[in-house]
Amino acid sequence: MKNAYRVAIVAAAVLASHVAVAADPLPRTDPETAGFSTAGLARIDRFFESEVAADRIPGAIVAIARYGKLAYYKAIGYQDKAAGVPLTTDAIFNLASMTKPMVVVGALTLYEEGLLPLRQPLWNWYPQFANMQVGVVDASGAVRTVPAKNPITIQDLMRHTSGITYGARGNTPVHKMWPASSGGTALTMTGPEFLDRISKLPLLYEPGTTWDYSLSIDVLGLVVEKITGKTLGAALDERVWSKVGMRDTAFEVPADKRSRMAKPLPNDPVTGRPQKIALLQQRPKFDCGGGCAFGTAADYIRFGQMLLNGGEIDGRRVLSPQTVRFMTSDHLGKDIKNNVAGTEPARAGYGFGLGVAVRTERGVAATNGSIGDYTWNGANGTVFWADPAERLTVVMMSVGPGEIRKYFREQIAALVYGAMER
Repeated sequence: MKNAYRVAIVAAAVLASHVAVAADPLPRTDPETAGFSTAGLARIDRFFESEVAADRIPGAIVAIARYGKLAYYKAIGYQDKAAGVPLTTDAIFNLASMTKPMVVVGALTLYEEGLLPLRQPLWNWYPQFANMQVGVVDASGAVRTVPAKNPITIQDLMRHTSGITYGARGNTPVHKMWPASSGGTALTMTGPEFLDRISKLPLLYEPGTTWDYSLSIDVLGLVVEKITGKTLGAALDERVWSKVGMRDTAFEVPADKRSRMAKPLPNDPVTGRPQKIALLQQRPKFDCGGGCAFGTAADYIRFGQMLLNGGEIDGRRVLSPQTVRFMTSDHLGKDIKNNVAGTEPARAGYGFGLGVAVRTERGVAATNGSIGDYTWNGANGTVFWADPAERLTVVMMSVGPGEIRKYFREQIAALVYGAMER
């Protein structure tokens, strides 16, 4: 009883300390005014309450904005279930690959200034990428190399057609040569060490021919650093985060905010094995653009709303409307092999823009939505999407780093669209 009482007191103190700072990120609106059923939105509460009770997820924050106003914004469950700390809307999450769209937006501000032409080769900034080789696996399983016919361009980096890959996303001999993930790479290598290592590896595909999810945005982030002369975090803060009002988004969580960091369940609910997120305990050696940023649901719903608004929010412009439309159009076309559906669950019917998947066909993916919606997610349980046809943007933040995260991505779309009445 004493332990239970102590946990309750700690939880109450944490909750009280958060209430004063967790302001709404956008103006509120009545759900019916935004075209939602109040009863339909209540199903979101019941769904996550049930999942939390079943120890399938520690908690979730869901933010739903339509016509620029919040129709739903709640935290359900726990920030740290093992310690009994309740989840509040100002909780901070590792964004994992939801870092990527922000890096692309930052890079596109340089593109608008004429500093980052998309068809320019990567070796303009990092000469070690001038003579890349493509790996070819022979019948014995050995890897031989042939010179790449095409240079890796900035557009290739932004749309994952560079031939660079993630080692953990395949079992071929070429995959096994590559670093497994963005976060793992940044924990073990500095930015220059990372670039020097991968510039010597064989590409999985000829640049410009095949979509393959990859370390490309980590490379892009280092190009941003080269151009601006700043760390990626400083460049993004100047060009994106400060303009959008993303006050808690950064590559490092300061000491006075670390008590707000959301934690996973001790064990994976699918496998039963212990799980952890290394980036919650260890500072990366560089600002990895592929997956190392932290942030809140409040910050990311403002980022999504900025894109939906055509590049501005509260009178502060980040990108032009034309650049946002360019970014969120399909950049694969008919000539680039589209592996989006095969390597990322629930992405059938999607192409890929710059930093985001873009729906080109409705009724193929398992997730509801509209043609033209764009989205990306993070390996630790976060997801966002914007649906221009419905003037809708949604963010879900949770900490479910295993396979179960894919289930929640599908379910949140079903819940949100199922609550809409017009």
